[in-house]
Amino acid sequence: METSFPLPTLDAEGYLVEPQDWGPALAEEFARQENIQLSEDHWDVIHFMRDYYEEHQVIPDARFAIKHLSTRLGAVARNRLFELFPYGYVKQACRIAGMKRPRAWSTG
Repeated sequence: METSFPLPTLDAEGYLVEPQDWGPALAEEFARQENIQLSEDHWDVIHFMRDYYEEHQVIPDARFAIKHLSTRLGAVARNRLFELFPYGYVKQACRIAGMKRPRAWSTG
């Protein structure tokens, strides 16, 4: 994995070991690795996840991200979340947002 900046410590699956090491440039790099071009909707979910983690010290599960998106997108929020992160909320959204890998969740 070649980047233009040094990567912080990652676990064996490529998730951050320390979420406070995250920054927008790292999100862009992780998204690039997932072949995702970050849009306004992506950033909306990412910032929600970061804010939720900051407040609660726990990663929001997908239903909270869907609820957050639904305030802006309405009934299509669930489908939109999975369009934004087609290989899964944990595999892509959590990683791009700089979360530790949730151990109790599946990677789907």
